[in-house]
Amino acid sequence: MVKKVRVSILACVLTVTAVLAGCSGKQEAAGGQKSGSGSGGQQQTADAGKPVEIDFWYALGGRNGEVIEEMVKQFNDTHKGIVVKPSYQGSYYENHAKVLAAVSAGNQPDVTMVEIASVGAFADAKVLQDLGPYANGEEDKYIPGLMGNSYWNDKLYAVPFNRSTPLLYVNRDKLKAAGLDPDGPKTWEELRRYAKALTKKEGGKTTTYGFSTPIDIWFYEALVFESGGNILSEDGKSVALDNEAGKAPLEFWSSLLQEGVMKAPPGEKYNAWDVAKQDFLNQQVAMIFTSTGDLHALKENATFEVGAAFLPANKRYGVPTGGANLVMLAKSSDEEKKAAWEFIKWMTDTPQTIRWSLETGYMPVTKEAVESDEMKAAYQKEPNFQVAVKQLEYAQPRPMVPGYKELQEVIMTEIQRAVLKQATVDEAIAKVVEKGEKLLKK
Repeated sequence: MVKKVRVSILACVLTVTAVLAGCSGKQEAAGGQKSGSGSGGQQQTADAGKPVEIDFWYALGGRNGEVIEEMVKQFNDTHKGIVVKPSYQGSYYENHAKVLAAVSAGNQPDVTMVEIASVGAFADAKVLQDLGPYANGEEDKYIPGLMGNSYWNDKLYAVPFNRSTPLLYVNRDKLKAAGLDPDGPKTWEELRRYAKALTKKEGGKTTTYGFSTPIDIWFYEALVFESGGNILSEDGKSVALDNEAGKAPLEFWSSLLQEGVMKAPPGEKYNAWDVAKQDFLNQQVAMIFTSTGDLHALKENATFEVGAAFLPANKRYGVPTGGANLVMLAKSSDEEKKAAWEFIKWMTDTPQTIRWSLETGYMPVTKEAVESDEMKAAYQKEPNFQVAVKQLEYAQPRPMVPGYKELQEVIMTEIQRAVLKQATVDEAIAKVVEKGEKLLKK
């Protein structure tokens, strides 16, 4: 059986609470139907010849978004009683905001992607449908290491879809030319040594940086775990970063920047990720941190040999899992919920997750998929695709108490201030603790 993550019930973050408080009466009056649908749920039940229509909002663009659209079309072609209408809503942050606004307006989607650390906030706010009665034990098919962000208050609210861990990507051609192991560094100090060897300057100007990473909450979490620490206390009620493990990542990144061997890509949130990936493809950076979900696109667009590796260890290996899960919205009609579960089950089942993994680089999410002949053959042909699955041995769930939805924005701001020398490491961590204590007690 999948081990369920048990965390204490905390109040939802203000943004979620405010939206729901302003609309609860309106939604109850609407009988749970989406705005403008009238008695659509009942009408669909009465008219057996009419398919049930459900809205699916997703948060991946580019080729990954195209694959989602293709998969939805395949579902519609093979399920004549259901029509899924997919709609791209931007990044995770943008999609979350739009979902809350739609809940307020009474025209929310029936299925959407939710970034895993936000599942608790949405579930605690009564936005999500308990999937337990629909799954009826079928959740046991998913990889246990990916289920840590699926439960809230011992109830199943989400199932894994586009799941990932952060990886170290290396330009193997550059590593070989520098006489370095093309599989990449295994420890923080090896990463420092590799970055120094791979950094190139001409006329006093850096032409190639050895290493680059967005100063992002996800990678910070990984380095905290690798340093033997945790982000929150075990009960989720306090910040656990005012210690050596919480400060070590910032001190490490700061030292690499000071030595001139690391680039902190400019840009807000995922824009910085895009800069890092483009610098890597342009061979202006030799090694980067980014998601396993970027594997296929990087390999397809690189003019050099791309290698994927575990994030280098400090005291140990360690990474958070990441990506998004699929959820069902609580205010859909019964018929829409039945159709939504059929869609969620199909999208995450073995044949589909194999296709999704092979075409994107995201991890397959069922145990059967990992053990399938198709995935084994793919791993043998392209070992990079198996790295994230193997790294799950050292992975742990992201914090998901409701307050973390807002706290991670605070952490992001403060770690960037520290790395950019706008605050000392101690000042940044103190600010995180100060603001975090208030957010976690709401």
